[in-house]
Amino acid sequence: MLEMNGTTVSGFLLLGFSSNRELQILHALLFLVMYLLGLAGNFIIITITTLDPQLQSPMYYFLKHLALLDLSSLSVTVPQSIHNSLNGSGYISYAQCVLQVFFLMSLAWAEVTILTVMSYDRYVAICLPLHYEIIMSPRMCRWAVAAVWISGGIPGTLYTATTFSIRFCKAKIIHQFFCDIPQLLKLSCSGDYLGVIGVVAFIATVAFACFIAITFSYVQIFSTILRMPSAEGRSKVFSTCLPHLCVVSFFLSMGAFAYLKPTSDSPTIFDLMLSLFYTVLPPLLNPVIYSLRNETMKGAVRKLLPGEEFTRKNSCLFC
Repeated sequence: MLEMNGTTVSGFLLLGFSSNRELQILHALLFLVMYLLGLAGNFIIITITTLDPQLQSPMYYFLKHLALLDLSSLSVTVPQSIHNSLNGSGYISYAQCVLQVFFLMSLAWAEVTILTVMSYDRYVAICLPLHYEIIMSPRMCRWAVAAVWISGGIPGTLYTATTFSIRFCKAKIIHQFFCDIPQLLKLSCSGDYLGVIGVVAFIATVAFACFIAITFSYVQIFSTILRMPSAEGRSKVFSTCLPHLCVVSFFLSMGAFAYLKPTSDSPTIFDLMLSLFYTVLPPLLNPVIYSLRNETMKGAVRKLLPGEEFTRKNSCLFC
């Protein structure tokens, strides 16, 4: 129970980045800008992969669902943090905290599995091109995406059930801008979090299996690329594989480091910034990373620009 304004209420107190009112307003504005940029970038990816006829292959179908996951994960933590910063209270109800943990873990797991599926898609496309249309058929892609979304509920349910079955003996103060599981465990009574550790060990084992599958796929992919005689062919393959590899490396490394790092009793600004690297930045940067080296994506994005058609017509008339 927390005491606020003389009344006792149930919930948690998110300390966020600062107790200074001016810094809280600045934090809210920065998060609002990042949120709007993340929404716009992922919405553009969803739009062009849905409407552009050139982007109807399985690779872009999976990319569309990755953008949906990113858009959803941004909406789990950032709006609540903006609201708390503007209000200056930092209060989050018990039910809101439960929902944050559930959706954050579900979407994080779904992102790991969609990245694994995407690496397998690139492996089949590059190493088994003659069998690609059979293996990655539209029906198989739909089944894979359905499995990704449904499987996310398993770790989300396990984490939420075990985390909130523990007794909170300490003051419900969380040194984060969202309901972070390591911070919640520090509030528990001694020995009550053993169930959570079991769930973490199980999920970590399955996540490590996904990491091994992704690594195997890329070892095979790069060995095949290096045997290609055409420099143009190698460049085209790299343009579709390197963005995915960057996203996988960034997401998995930041998440693993954040959850394997010992939680300090007095969290620093480094801990808060690290949480940004695995909760806010991946959904924000993924659309940029996927568009930088992919010429087909850049061409599709240019079609959405208001002045693109006018510029192209003027260029044709000038020629």
